Amino acid sequence: MKEIVMRAGKSPFDLYAVPLANAFRPSFGKSLDKLSTLIEQLKIPVVVIGVGAQASTEYDTGRLDDISVSVRRFMKAVLNRSASVGVRGELTADYLKKLGFKDVEVIGCPSMFWHGDTFPELEAKPLDAGSRVAVNVSSQAEKEGGIAELTAHALSLHPELTYYAQNLTDAELLFWGDTSVAGNRQKPLPGLRSHPLVRGGHTRVPVDPATWMAELAEHDFSFGTRIHGNMASLLAGTPSVVLAHDSRTLELCRYFEIPHRLLREVEAGTAPADLLAEADYTALRKNHAERFRRYTDFLDRNGVQNTFSHGDGGKAWQKALDALELPPSVTAWDGSDDGALGYRVAWLREQAVTARRGREKTAAQLREVEAENKELRKLTASLEKRTASLEARLDQSGGGVRRVGRGVKRRAKGILGKD
Repeated sequence: MKEIVMRAGKSPFDLYAVPLANAFRPSFGKSLDKLSTLIEQLKIPVVVIGVGAQASTEYDTGRLDDISVSVRRFMKAVLNRSASVGVRGELTADYLKKLGFKDVEVIGCPSMFWHGDTFPELEAKPLDAGSRVAVNVSSQAEKEGGIAELTAHALSLHPELTYYAQNLTDAELLFWGDTSVAGNRQKPLPGLRSHPLVRGGHTRVPVDPATWMAELAEHDFSFGTRIHGNMASLLAGTPSVVLAHDSRTLELCRYFEIPHRLLREVEAGTAPADLLAEADYTALRKNHAERFRRYTDFLDRNGVQNTFSHGDGGKAWQKALDALELPPSVTAWDGSDDGALGYRVAWLREQAVTARRGREKTAAQLREVEAENKELRKLTASLEKRTASLEARLDQSGGGVRRVGRGVKRRAKGILGKD
Protein backbone atom coordinates (compact mmCIF):
# COMPACT_ATOMS: atom_id res chain seq x y z
CA MET A 1 0.00 0.00 0.00
CA LYS A 2 1.38 3.37 -0.99
CA GLU A 3 2.26 5.83 1.77
CA ILE A 4 -0.15 8.65 2.49
CA VAL A 5 1.13 12.01 1.28
CA MET A 6 2.04 14.03 4.35
CA ARG A 7 1.45 17.71 4.81
CA ALA A 8 4.03 19.90 3.07
CA GLY A 9 4.58 23.35 4.52
CA LYS A 10 2.31 25.12 6.95
CA SER A 11 -1.41 24.46 6.78
CA PRO A 12 -4.25 24.91 9.28
CA PHE A 13 -5.63 21.51 8.23
CA ASP A 14 -4.29 17.99 8.59
CA LEU A 15 -6.61 16.20 6.19
CA TYR A 16 -9.42 16.80 3.70
CA ALA A 17 -12.27 14.28 4.12
CA VAL A 18 -14.78 14.01 1.26
CA PRO A 19 -17.99 12.13 2.22
CA LEU A 20 -19.58 11.72 -1.21
CA ALA A 21 -22.71 9.82 -2.26
CA ASN A 22 -23.60 8.99 -5.90
CA ALA A 23 -21.02 11.37 -7.34
CA PHE A 24 -20.21 9.21 -10.36
CA ARG A 25 -23.16 10.24 -12.52
CA PRO A 26 -23.37 12.35 -15.71
CA SER A 27 -25.19 15.27 -14.07
CA PHE A 28 -22.38 15.61 -11.50
CA GLY A 29 -19.57 15.67 -14.08
CA LYS A 30 -18.81 19.40 -13.91
CA SER A 31 -18.91 19.40 -10.12
CA LEU A 32 -16.55 16.42 -10.07
CA ASP A 33 -14.10 18.31 -12.29
CA LYS A 34 -14.21 21.29 -9.92
CA LEU A 35 -13.53 18.99 -6.98
CA SER A 36 -10.59 17.44 -8.85
CA THR A 37 -9.17 20.89 -9.55
CA LEU A 38 -9.26 21.62 -5.81
CA ILE A 39 -7.74 18.28 -4.77
CA GLU A 40 -4.92 18.57 -7.32
CA GLN A 41 -3.75 21.71 -5.53
CA LEU A 42 -3.76 20.24 -2.02
CA LYS A 43 -0.61 19.26 -0.12
CA ILE A 44 -2.43 17.35 2.61
CA PRO A 45 -3.98 13.84 2.63
CA VAL A 46 -7.40 13.50 0.98
CA VAL A 47 -9.79 10.72 2.03
CA VAL A 48 -12.95 9.87 0.07
CA ILE A 49 -15.51 8.11 2.25
CA GLY A 50 -18.28 6.15 0.56
CA VAL A 51 -18.47 7.41 -3.03
CA GLY A 52 -20.89 5.67 -5.36
CA ALA A 53 -21.76 5.29 -9.04
CA GLN A 54 -25.28 5.90 -10.37
CA ALA A 55 -26.67 3.19 -12.64
CA SER A 56 -29.74 1.00 -13.09
CA THR A 57 -30.61 -2.00 -10.93
CA GLU A 58 -29.12 -4.14 -13.72
CA TYR A 59 -25.78 -2.46 -12.94
CA ASP A 60 -25.42 -1.17 -16.49
CA THR A 61 -22.67 1.49 -16.32
CA GLY A 62 -22.77 2.35 -20.03
CA ARG A 63 -24.38 5.70 -19.26
CA LEU A 64 -21.23 6.64 -17.32
CA ASP A 65 -18.96 6.51 -20.37
CA ASP A 66 -19.33 10.25 -20.94
CA ILE A 67 -17.79 11.04 -17.54
CA SER A 68 -15.03 8.39 -17.53
CA VAL A 69 -12.36 11.04 -18.14
CA SER A 70 -13.62 13.07 -15.19
CA VAL A 71 -13.80 9.99 -12.94
CA ARG A 72 -10.26 8.92 -13.84
CA ARG A 73 -8.96 12.41 -13.15
CA PHE A 74 -10.72 12.50 -9.77
CA MET A 75 -9.49 9.05 -8.73
CA LYS A 76 -5.88 9.83 -9.69
CA ALA A 77 -5.98 13.09 -7.74
CA VAL A 78 -7.34 11.36 -4.63
CA LEU A 79 -5.09 8.29 -4.77
CA ASN A 80 -2.03 10.51 -5.03
CA ARG A 81 -3.03 11.76 -1.57
CA SER A 82 -4.50 8.67 0.11
CA ALA A 83 -4.00 4.95 0.58
CA SER A 84 -7.33 3.94 -0.94
CA VAL A 85 -10.80 5.15 -1.88
CA GLY A 86 -13.85 3.99 0.06
CA VAL A 87 -16.87 3.11 -2.09
CA ARG A 88 -20.48 2.31 -1.27
CA GLY A 89 -20.81 -1.14 -2.78
CA GLU A 90 -19.99 -3.81 -5.31
CA LEU A 91 -21.19 -1.94 -8.39
CA THR A 92 -18.96 1.07 -7.73
CA ALA A 93 -15.96 -1.13 -6.87
CA ASP A 94 -16.27 -3.11 -10.12
CA TYR A 95 -16.80 0.06 -12.14
CA LEU A 96 -13.61 1.68 -10.81
CA LYS A 97 -11.57 -1.49 -11.22
CA LYS A 98 -12.60 -1.62 -14.88
CA LEU A 99 -11.25 1.92 -15.18
CA GLY A 100 -7.92 0.64 -13.87
CA PHE A 101 -8.04 1.49 -10.15
CA LYS A 102 -7.18 -1.26 -7.66
CA ASP A 103 -6.92 0.70 -4.40
CA VAL A 104 -10.67 0.61 -3.82
CA GLU A 105 -12.42 -0.65 -0.67
CA VAL A 106 -16.12 -1.34 -0.18
CA ILE A 107 -17.14 0.34 3.09
CA GLY A 108 -20.82 1.15 2.51
CA CYS A 109 -22.31 4.35 3.91
CA PRO A 110 -20.89 5.77 7.18
CA SER A 111 -24.37 6.65 8.44
CA MET A 112 -25.05 2.97 9.19
CA PHE A 113 -22.36 3.14 11.89
CA TRP A 114 -24.24 5.66 14.03
CA HIS A 115 -24.04 3.17 16.92
CA GLY A 116 -20.53 1.93 16.15
CA ASP A 117 -20.14 -1.86 16.05
CA THR A 118 -23.56 -2.52 17.61
CA PHE A 119 -26.97 -2.42 15.98
CA PRO A 120 -30.40 -1.96 17.60
CA GLU A 121 -32.83 -4.82 18.10
CA LEU A 122 -35.46 -4.96 15.37
CA GLU A 123 -38.73 -6.37 16.60
CA ALA A 124 -41.22 -7.07 13.83
CA LYS A 125 -44.74 -6.68 15.25
CA PRO A 126 -47.84 -7.74 13.27
CA LEU A 127 -49.37 -4.74 11.53
CA ASP A 128 -53.01 -3.75 11.70
CA ALA A 129 -55.08 -0.66 10.90
CA GLY A 130 -53.90 1.05 14.08
CA SER A 131 -50.17 0.46 13.44
CA ARG A 132 -47.94 3.43 12.87
CA VAL A 133 -46.34 3.02 9.45
CA ALA A 134 -43.85 5.41 7.84
CA VAL A 135 -43.18 5.76 4.11
CA ASN A 136 -40.50 7.56 2.09
CA VAL A 137 -40.68 8.31 -1.62
CA SER A 138 -38.24 9.59 -4.26
CA SER A 139 -39.68 11.15 -7.41
CA GLN A 140 -37.12 9.42 -9.65
CA ALA A 141 -38.53 6.04 -8.62
CA GLU A 142 -41.89 6.65 -10.28
CA LYS A 143 -40.60 5.53 -13.68
CA GLU A 144 -39.30 2.26 -12.18
CA GLY A 145 -42.51 1.07 -10.53
CA GLY A 146 -45.81 1.88 -8.90
CA ILE A 147 -44.57 3.71 -5.82
CA ALA A 148 -47.53 6.12 -6.00
CA GLU A 149 -50.02 3.23 -6.00
CA LEU A 150 -48.17 1.46 -3.18
CA THR A 151 -48.25 4.62 -1.08
CA ALA A 152 -51.96 5.22 -1.72
CA HIS A 153 -52.73 1.60 -0.81
CA ALA A 154 -50.71 1.87 2.41
CA LEU A 155 -52.63 5.01 3.39
CA SER A 156 -55.94 3.21 2.85
CA LEU A 157 -54.81 0.43 5.20
CA HIS A 158 -53.09 2.59 7.80
CA PRO A 159 -54.88 5.90 8.45
CA GLU A 160 -52.04 7.04 10.72
CA LEU A 161 -49.45 6.69 7.95
CA THR A 162 -46.59 9.22 8.08
CA TYR A 163 -44.79 10.37 4.96
CA TYR A 164 -41.24 11.51 5.68
CA ALA A 165 -40.13 13.80 2.87
CA GLN A 166 -36.43 14.62 2.58
CA ASN A 167 -35.96 17.45 0.08
CA LEU A 168 -35.73 21.19 0.59
CA THR A 169 -38.52 21.61 -1.97
CA ASP A 170 -40.75 19.49 0.26
CA ALA A 171 -40.01 21.70 3.26
CA GLU A 172 -40.78 24.79 1.17
CA LEU A 173 -44.07 23.24 0.06
CA LEU A 174 -45.10 22.60 3.66
CA PHE A 175 -43.92 26.00 4.88
CA TRP A 176 -45.32 28.18 2.08
CA GLY A 177 -48.05 26.05 0.57
CA ASP A 178 -49.30 26.33 -3.02
CA THR A 179 -52.51 26.97 -4.95
CA SER A 180 -53.03 23.38 -6.13
CA VAL A 181 -56.17 22.83 -4.02
CA ALA A 182 -57.88 25.95 -5.35
CA GLY A 183 -56.67 25.19 -8.88
CA ASN A 184 -57.66 21.51 -8.63
CA ARG A 185 -54.18 20.39 -9.72
CA GLN A 186 -53.14 16.82 -8.93
CA LYS A 187 -49.98 14.71 -9.05
CA PRO A 188 -49.54 10.98 -8.31
CA LEU A 189 -46.71 11.67 -5.85
CA PRO A 190 -46.92 14.14 -2.94
CA GLY A 191 -45.42 17.17 -4.67
CA LEU A 192 -48.47 19.42 -4.27
CA ARG A 193 -50.59 20.48 -1.29
CA SER A 194 -53.57 18.80 -2.98
CA HIS A 195 -52.05 15.33 -2.48
CA PRO A 196 -53.81 13.32 0.28
CA LEU A 197 -50.53 12.78 2.17
CA VAL A 198 -49.91 16.54 2.33
CA ARG A 199 -53.46 17.82 2.57
CA GLY A 200 -54.30 15.26 5.24
CA GLY A 201 -51.43 16.32 7.50
CA HIS A 202 -49.44 13.11 7.04
CA THR A 203 -46.25 14.75 5.75
CA ARG A 204 -43.21 15.77 7.78
CA VAL A 205 -39.73 16.95 6.81
CA PRO A 206 -37.11 16.24 9.50
CA VAL A 207 -34.33 18.80 9.83
CA ASP A 208 -32.03 16.86 12.18
CA PRO A 209 -31.06 13.15 12.24
CA ALA A 210 -31.59 12.87 16.01
CA THR A 211 -35.20 14.08 15.97
CA TRP A 212 -35.85 12.11 12.78
CA MET A 213 -34.78 8.85 14.40
CA ALA A 214 -36.60 9.71 17.62
CA GLU A 215 -39.84 10.05 15.65
CA LEU A 216 -39.24 6.86 13.66
CA ALA A 217 -38.62 4.97 16.91
CA GLU A 218 -42.32 5.55 17.68
CA HIS A 219 -43.36 3.76 14.48
CA ASP A 220 -43.92 0.04 13.89
CA PHE A 221 -42.62 -0.20 10.33
CA SER A 222 -41.10 1.89 7.54
CA PHE A 223 -40.76 1.29 3.82
CA GLY A 224 -40.02 3.17 0.63
CA THR A 225 -37.47 4.07 -2.02
CA ARG A 226 -35.26 6.39 0.05
CA ILE A 227 -32.18 4.54 1.26
CA HIS A 228 -31.41 6.94 4.10
CA GLY A 229 -35.05 7.21 5.10
CA ASN A 230 -35.01 3.47 5.74
CA MET A 231 -31.55 3.50 7.29
CA ALA A 232 -32.77 6.12 9.79
CA SER A 233 -35.63 3.80 10.67
CA LEU A 234 -33.34 0.81 11.19
CA LEU A 235 -30.96 2.85 13.32
CA ALA A 236 -33.97 3.89 15.40
CA GLY A 237 -34.83 0.22 15.99
CA THR A 238 -37.84 0.19 13.66
CA PRO A 239 -38.05 -2.57 11.01
CA SER A 240 -37.76 -1.28 7.46
CA VAL A 241 -37.80 -2.53 3.87
CA VAL A 242 -36.17 -0.70 0.96
CA LEU A 243 -37.82 -0.68 -2.46
CA ALA A 244 -34.69 -0.43 -4.60
CA HIS A 245 -35.01 1.50 -7.85
CA ASP A 246 -31.37 2.16 -8.85
CA SER A 247 -27.85 0.89 -8.22
CA ARG A 248 -27.07 3.34 -5.41
CA THR A 249 -29.91 1.97 -3.27
CA LEU A 250 -29.43 -1.65 -4.35
CA GLU A 251 -25.68 -1.93 -3.73
CA LEU A 252 -26.06 -0.49 -0.23
CA CYS A 253 -28.87 -2.92 0.56
CA ARG A 254 -26.78 -5.83 -0.65
CA TYR A 255 -23.68 -4.76 1.25
CA PHE A 256 -25.45 -4.13 4.56
CA GLU A 257 -27.89 -7.04 4.00
CA ILE A 258 -30.86 -4.72 4.43
CA PRO A 259 -34.19 -6.38 3.56
CA HIS A 260 -35.24 -5.06 0.17
CA ARG A 261 -37.29 -5.65 -2.94
CA LEU A 262 -36.81 -4.37 -6.47
CA LEU A 263 -39.51 -1.74 -6.91
CA ARG A 264 -40.41 -2.87 -10.42
CA GLU A 265 -41.23 -6.35 -9.07
CA VAL A 266 -43.58 -5.18 -6.31
CA GLU A 267 -47.27 -5.33 -7.24
CA ALA A 268 -49.41 -2.25 -6.64
CA GLY A 269 -51.66 -4.10 -4.18
CA THR A 270 -48.79 -5.10 -1.90
CA ALA A 271 -49.43 -4.07 1.70
CA PRO A 272 -46.81 -2.95 4.25
CA ALA A 273 -47.61 -6.12 6.21
CA ASP A 274 -46.62 -8.21 3.15
CA LEU A 275 -43.25 -6.47 2.94
CA LEU A 276 -42.62 -6.91 6.66
CA ALA A 277 -43.58 -10.59 6.59
CA GLU A 278 -40.80 -11.31 4.07
CA ALA A 279 -38.13 -9.30 5.89
CA ASP A 280 -35.32 -11.03 7.78
CA TYR A 281 -32.95 -8.85 9.81
CA THR A 282 -30.68 -11.64 11.08
CA ALA A 283 -27.78 -11.10 8.65
CA LEU A 284 -28.01 -7.31 8.96
CA ARG A 285 -27.38 -7.45 12.70
CA LYS A 286 -25.11 -10.52 12.79
CA ASN A 287 -22.57 -9.15 10.29
CA HIS A 288 -22.71 -5.52 11.34
CA ALA A 289 -19.67 -5.71 13.65
CA GLU A 290 -17.52 -7.14 10.84
CA ARG A 291 -18.60 -4.37 8.47
CA PHE A 292 -17.78 -1.81 11.15
CA ARG A 293 -14.31 -3.33 11.57
CA ARG A 294 -13.81 -3.12 7.81
CA TYR A 295 -14.80 0.54 7.93
CA THR A 296 -12.48 1.43 10.82
CA ASP A 297 -9.62 -0.46 9.15
CA PHE A 298 -10.14 1.73 6.10
CA LEU A 299 -10.02 4.84 8.27
CA ASP A 300 -6.84 3.62 10.00
CA ARG A 301 -5.10 2.96 6.69
CA ASN A 302 -5.88 6.50 5.66
CA GLY A 303 -4.82 8.10 8.91
CA VAL A 304 -8.32 9.06 10.09
CA GLN A 305 -9.09 8.55 13.77
CA ASN A 306 -12.64 7.92 14.96
CA THR A 307 -14.35 8.28 18.30
CA PHE A 308 -15.11 4.55 18.66
CA SER A 309 -11.51 3.35 18.20
CA HIS A 310 -9.62 6.39 19.50
CA GLY A 311 -12.06 8.20 21.78
CA ASP A 312 -14.92 7.75 24.21
CA GLY A 313 -17.29 6.07 21.79
CA GLY A 314 -19.16 9.31 21.15
CA LYS A 315 -20.25 9.86 24.76
CA ALA A 316 -19.12 13.50 24.92
CA TRP A 317 -20.72 14.25 21.56
CA GLN A 318 -23.98 12.56 22.59
CA LYS A 319 -24.04 14.51 25.85
CA ALA A 320 -23.64 17.79 23.96
CA LEU A 321 -26.34 16.72 21.50
CA ASP A 322 -28.76 15.84 24.27
CA ALA A 323 -28.30 19.29 25.77
CA LEU A 324 -29.52 20.98 22.58
CA GLU A 325 -33.10 21.94 21.88
CA LEU A 326 -33.34 20.58 18.36
CA PRO A 327 -35.95 21.94 15.93
CA PRO A 328 -38.97 19.75 15.25
CA SER A 329 -39.87 18.40 11.83
CA VAL A 330 -41.51 20.80 9.40
CA THR A 331 -45.25 20.23 9.00
CA ALA A 332 -47.82 21.75 6.68
CA TRP A 333 -49.03 25.28 7.49
CA ASP A 334 -52.77 25.49 6.98
CA GLY A 335 -53.02 29.29 6.75
CA SER A 336 -55.69 29.29 9.44
CA ASP A 337 -54.79 32.85 10.56
CA ASP A 338 -57.20 34.05 7.89
CA GLY A 339 -59.52 32.23 5.53
CA ALA A 340 -57.56 33.35 2.46
CA LEU A 341 -54.16 34.07 3.97
CA GLY A 342 -52.68 30.71 3.03
CA TYR A 343 -53.77 31.09 -0.57
CA ARG A 344 -52.44 34.64 -0.79
CA VAL A 345 -49.02 33.70 0.56
CA ALA A 346 -48.84 30.63 -1.70
CA TRP A 347 -49.83 32.70 -4.75
CA LEU A 348 -47.19 35.32 -3.98
CA ARG A 349 -44.54 32.66 -3.53
CA GLU A 350 -45.44 30.97 -6.83
CA GLN A 351 -45.16 34.31 -8.60
CA ALA A 352 -41.77 34.90 -6.99
CA VAL A 353 -40.55 31.43 -7.99
CA THR A 354 -41.73 31.96 -11.58
CA ALA A 355 -39.97 35.33 -11.71
CA ARG A 356 -36.77 33.87 -10.28
CA ARG A 357 -36.76 31.05 -12.81
CA GLY A 358 -37.30 33.60 -15.56
CA ARG A 359 -34.32 35.60 -14.35
CA GLU A 360 -32.19 32.47 -14.15
CA LYS A 361 -33.17 31.48 -17.70
CA THR A 362 -32.41 34.98 -18.99
CA ALA A 363 -29.07 34.98 -17.18
CA ALA A 364 -28.19 31.61 -18.71
CA GLN A 365 -29.09 32.88 -22.19
CA LEU A 366 -27.00 36.00 -21.57
CA ARG A 367 -24.02 33.85 -20.59
CA GLU A 368 -24.40 31.89 -23.83
CA VAL A 369 -24.51 35.10 -25.87
CA GLU A 370 -21.47 36.45 -24.04
CA ALA A 371 -19.58 33.22 -24.74
CA GLU A 372 -20.48 33.47 -28.43
CA ASN A 373 -19.41 37.12 -28.50
CA LYS A 374 -16.13 36.18 -26.88
CA GLU A 375 -15.45 33.68 -29.64
CA LEU A 376 -16.41 36.27 -32.29
CA ARG A 377 -14.05 38.81 -30.71
CA LYS A 378 -11.24 36.27 -30.78
CA LEU A 379 -11.95 35.50 -34.43
CA THR A 380 -12.12 39.21 -35.31
CA ALA A 381 -8.83 39.87 -33.53
CA SER A 382 -7.22 36.99 -35.43
CA LEU A 383 -8.50 38.29 -38.77
CA GLU A 384 -7.33 41.82 -37.97
CA LYS A 385 -3.89 40.47 -37.12
CA ARG A 386 -3.67 38.55 -40.39
CA THR A 387 -4.89 41.56 -42.38
CA ALA A 388 -2.26 43.79 -40.77
CA SER A 389 0.41 41.20 -41.58
CA LEU A 390 -0.65 41.07 -45.24
CA GLU A 391 -0.71 44.86 -45.49
CA ALA A 392 2.80 45.02 -44.03
CA ARG A 393 4.06 42.50 -46.57
CA LEU A 394 2.46 44.48 -49.41
CA ASP A 395 4.08 47.67 -48.16
CA GLN A 396 7.48 45.97 -48.07
CA SER A 397 7.15 44.63 -51.62
CA GLY A 398 5.32 47.66 -53.03
CA GLY A 399 8.37 49.11 -54.96
CA GLY A 400 9.09 45.85 -56.73
CA VAL A 401 5.50 45.44 -57.74
CA ARG A 402 5.43 48.92 -59.27
CA ARG A 403 8.67 48.27 -61.26
CA VAL A 404 7.27 45.00 -62.59
CA GLY A 405 4.11 46.82 -63.56
CA ARG A 406 6.00 49.48 -65.52
CA GLY A 407 7.99 46.80 -67.34
CA VAL A 408 4.82 44.96 -68.32
CA LYS A 409 3.36 48.19 -69.67
CA ARG A 410 6.47 48.92 -71.78
CA ARG A 411 6.43 45.47 -73.27
CA ALA A 412 2.73 45.74 -74.03
CA LYS A 413 3.23 49.08 -75.82
CA GLY A 414 6.11 47.67 -77.86
CA ILE A 415 4.06 44.70 -78.98
CA LEU A 416 1.09 46.87 -79.84
CA GLY A 417 3.28 49.33 -81.70
CA LYS A 418 4.69 46.55 -83.88
CA ASP A 419 1.20 45.44 -84.82
